Amino acid sequence: MSEATLAELCIAACAEAFRGNGEIVATGVGPVPRLAAGLAKLTHTPELMMTDGEAYLVEQPVALGSRAYDARKAAGYLPFSRFFDAAVWSGRRHAMVTPTQIDRFGQINLSYMGGSHAQPKTQMLGVRGFPGNTIYHPNSFFFPAHSARVFVPGEVDMVSGVGYNPARRVPGGNYSAVDLRRIVTNLCVMDFAGPDNAVRVISLHPGVTFAEVQEATGFELIDAVAGETPLPDAAALAVIAGLDPHNIRASVIKDNPPARKAP
Repeated sequence: MSEATLAELCIAACAEAFRGNGEIVATGVGPVPRLAAGLAKLTHTPELMMTDGEAYLVEQPVALGSRAYDARKAAGYLPFSRFFDAAVWSGRRHAMVTPTQIDRFGQINLSYMGGSHAQPKTQMLGVRGFPGNTIYHPNSFFFPAHSARVFVPGEVDMVSGVGYNPARRVPGGNYSAVDLRRIVTNLCVMDFAGPDNAVRVISLHPGVTFAEVQEATGFELIDAVAGETPLPDAAALAVIAGLDPHNIRASVIKDNPPARKAP
């Protein structure tokens, strides 16, 4: 068996975020999260629901790249106008996304960097659907380049998605559905299960040390490492290859390195 790439390791690690989620819509935004959702459905969590990204629920994940829509196995009609009622507002969705910044509270930013709201240094997409997504249903995150520019000290430049910052909570507000689950990066896997929802490291990718992760993070992490992130087996790699016939995953992480970091 050929050695797994780091992207394939991340896909398998991201798929674990969907394990045991039940009959909810698994939404992966970007190649790695999307392949991860498909891998989860085709292996350990078949009850997951998936969409074709346009107007239908599908029985099988749709492969990346060129798609033969006549080969889709539609399971139901779910246009964008109905998606909010059926999945988002009801909490029956778990999204995995890649924002530009995240802080120690799990607050995310996809709007701008530097400067001010009136005159940002770098303008990005805006908050998009993050405000609603982060108060209605579970969310996880994938970052292909773990650095202190992504995992920022203090707060993100603009809070685009709700986290666990008590200073941002409005008295009397209902935050019961804020549910941040996993963070997968090119270095490790983390969650929010530390004291007061602190970010903690739960596994290190092969060859990576906790010190390396901490050095690449702008805030203090909790070292709760349970071991090494498992490599995907041959069966998982075959599923990933089938979902990504054009090998788009090879372009996600710079230089497409192997899963095991060289000493």
